[in-house]
Amino acid sequence: MEFPAYRPRRLRRTDTLRAMVRETTLDAADLIYPLFVKFGTGLRDEVSSMPGVFQLTLDQLPAEIDELKSLGIPAVILFGLPDVKDEAGSGAFAEDGIVQQAIRAIKAHDPDFYVITDVCMCEYTSHGHCGALDEHGCVMNDVTLEMLASVAVSHAEAGADMVAPSDMMDGRVAAIRTALDAEGYSEVPIMAYAAKYASAYYGPFRDAADSAPAFGDRRAYQMDPANSEEALREVALDISEGADIVMVKPALSYMDIIRRVRDEFGYPTAAYNVSGEYAMVKAAAANGWIDEKRVVLETLTSFRRAGADLILTYHAKDAARWLRED
Repeated sequence: MEFPAYRPRRLRRTDTLRAMVRETTLDAADLIYPLFVKFGTGLRDEVSSMPGVFQLTLDQLPAEIDELKSLGIPAVILFGLPDVKDEAGSGAFAEDGIVQQAIRAIKAHDPDFYVITDVCMCEYTSHGHCGALDEHGCVMNDVTLEMLASVAVSHAEAGADMVAPSDMMDGRVAAIRTALDAEGYSEVPIMAYAAKYASAYYGPFRDAADSAPAFGDRRAYQMDPANSEEALREVALDISEGADIVMVKPALSYMDIIRRVRDEFGYPTAAYNVSGEYAMVKAAAANGWIDEKRVVLETLTSFRRAGADLILTYHAKDAARWLRED
């Protein structure tokens, strides 16, 4: 039998050779770690549905930042748990709000560590939806834009390096960009949750952030998981309104969207490896059904292969350690 001149297995024989011809790389510098911050003192409360993920009080942040920095993880994205919720979600844009205080605490400890903030209302409203409601219980888009702009400005005033609106209101990027520029924060970038789907994978996050809606769901403003052309329209809108980075969320079941966004726009692209994706891996690993390290690194590399420049993931610390070991 005559074999072809090209034998792919020749380049798979050793670790060194495989590394030399590897097409996609994964590094700790590609990762962003989500942090949940809450009021109180001395608390590091593990999220029951997300083993290894904690709600932290402000005094716990310096040690957390030191650990992340030692692992080579360059940035966090902050989510806040307010002490009081109301219809207006006023804790989201309060000067002494939990995220605003967390930004200051991190910057006081390490001014150079990069802080991104999630800009949304669901953790702060008593009804758990992402904006102001009308008499029928529907989120009012244009009223909510003013709220989101106020949140983003309050984060920038506290020292945030980047803001990341996750609400999926129409026109939110333009509203936030206009407000930031008007207040002298034209250098603060926006990472837009541009294609954010109404996904069942978000369940554990709602435990972590205490953000489950009191009624209904978010399908009226987040995207239908069946749609991909719509994702391209959403991304195009956010870019035209001034987004500096666009995000696809979730990541695991939406790698086709990541690839299409990257190919269509060639724009800095982030993927959010969400709570349900994390929890499934953790549960399977705890039962001995999978090799957690190999599955996590394979999954994160797949996001990079699909076109993601940045990955928001709860696996960041473990992944950074494993990459260092390898």
